[in-house]
Amino acid sequence: MNEVSLLVTVLGFVMGAELQKRVRHPLVNPTLISIVLVVLYLGLTRLPYPDYNVHTAGLQFLLGPAVVALAVPLHQQRHLLKTHLKTILLGFCSGGLTALMVSFLLGKLLHLLPEFHLALSTMSSTSPISLAVAQKQGFSGSLSALLSIWTGILGALLLPAWLHKLGVHSPLLRGLTLGTLSHGIGTARMVQEGELATAAGSLGMGLNGALTALLVPLIWHWFN
Repeated sequence: MNEVSLLVTVLGFVMGAELQKRVRHPLVNPTLISIVLVVLYLGLTRLPYPDYNVHTAGLQFLLGPAVVALAVPLHQQRHLLKTHLKTILLGFCSGGLTALMVSFLLGKLLHLLPEFHLALSTMSSTSPISLAVAQKQGFSGSLSALLSIWTGILGALLLPAWLHKLGVHSPLLRGLTLGTLSHGIGTARMVQEGELATAAGSLGMGLNGALTALLVPLIWHWFN
């Protein structure tokens, strides 16, 4: 069963990635397709999620190197940082900091349970970082990773159209917005809009991941 769980998870993503190359539609998202396939698999086999979690522990282990790998796009796109420094810093700070503070304060106002509150606070960062931050605070991290993934999916589905309606057509700004608010899934959506948008998305994803990893534990310590 261990091998089957791994196979279904990996196969779902690979199928989604191949299908996305052929069908240009927001709903054709590798992560979303993989989630649907895994849910069907768990439902048909009646495999408890904790058992599935154990079976796919090897994939979860790879989340650690994935966090470190975020330094790669930052290094590769350093020319963007130099050329458009003011635009990037203004866009990133207004978007990243606002998303972080609004989600944290919303959790406070709603008196959410600590694990829900932390998951809400890290939802705009990529799932490896939200998972790592949650585990550092003593939680399992599953909820944080789940909310982070769904934030990415919804952002990839909705944000491009909203930005278009707002008159934001710059590849740099569109990519930075998607990467900052919807991390890797949003950045993958920017592949359809060209290299500059994809590069800006990678930069936004890396910067927001670093911001979340540094600030959320400090805010959590100060206000809890």
